[in-house]
Amino acid sequence: MLSKVREQTSIVHSIRKNWFGKHLLYGLGTLAVRPIKLLRGGSQLLGVSHFCNISGLDSSLQIELVPCLHDNYAYLLHDMDTGTVGVIDPSEALPVIEALTRKNQNLTYILNTHHHYDHIGGNTELKARYGAKIIGSGKGGDKVPGVDIVLRDGDTWMFAGHQVLVLETPGHTEGHVSFYFPGCGALFTGDALLSLSCGELFEGNTNQMLASLQKIMSLPDDTSIYCGHECTVSNSKFALSIEPKNKELAEYASRVARLRSKNLPTIPTTLNKEKKCNPFLRTSSVEIRQSLGIPADATDAEALGIIRQAKDNF
Repeated sequence: MLSKVREQTSIVHSIRKNWFGKHLLYGLGTLAVRPIKLLRGGSQLLGVSHFCNISGLDSSLQIELVPCLHDNYAYLLHDMDTGTVGVIDPSEALPVIEALTRKNQNLTYILNTHHHYDHIGGNTELKARYGAKIIGSGKGGDKVPGVDIVLRDGDTWMFAGHQVLVLETPGHTEGHVSFYFPGCGALFTGDALLSLSCGELFEGNTNQMLASLQKIMSLPDDTSIYCGHECTVSNSKFALSIEPKNKELAEYASRVARLRSKNLPTIPTTLNKEKKCNPFLRTSSVEIRQSLGIPADATDAEALGIIRQAKDNF
């Protein structure tokens, strides 16, 4: 497993050397954002887009957040050259249809990280309306109705001219996958890795989740993390409760609180930020272990299990 991860990481680094242009991370005060109307309530949540250019193909990928349900995000992917459009984890159809209609776009692909309803709820209606092909995991893919393209760990798939690396990231569910776009350093993690947290262990175990998080951590530090939920503020409260002396975490918690007070998204986060602040990526932290009474000789998997249980009961 680790050798495969290292091999994939080496491939990722070599691929990224051949791509030019830094991806533009759109955040408060650093970029132009466009509003996405929320269908639940009358409030507005600002969408975040970022672009990446592919060397030699003169192509770009636009990523747009689409708020769904209570705190879910679906992600629209738009290849600016070919007009190809995909959506990742559409928990409901209407917000996605609204975003597509606003820009007069069709939908070619539906990508699912896992089978939970709040990630596939819009699949059937979107497929019927646009004729989009559904892409899912080779493990437990039968739990996602109507899958047309099955992808497995280590597979490479092309979204228009953009390479997508498939990472199996079980733990939250048995067949969970994450989609990595090395050209612009974007990783779509579903519920495997959330900002300052990870998904609950509904089908998997701590060993699986640890291996999944380690696989994610093997990617470049500047990887942008697009997760399935807007729950960073609540996650920060738990993280601070078990690692209150982590100054970077305290600063990050203050920043995300300010963003949410203005109804702005906290996503995407970065892998580097998560490594410094996310307790589920910090199982060796002495302060966290002391806070939760985790023995110094406990394995990382054992520590992860205790942190997960503490978060579930927080």
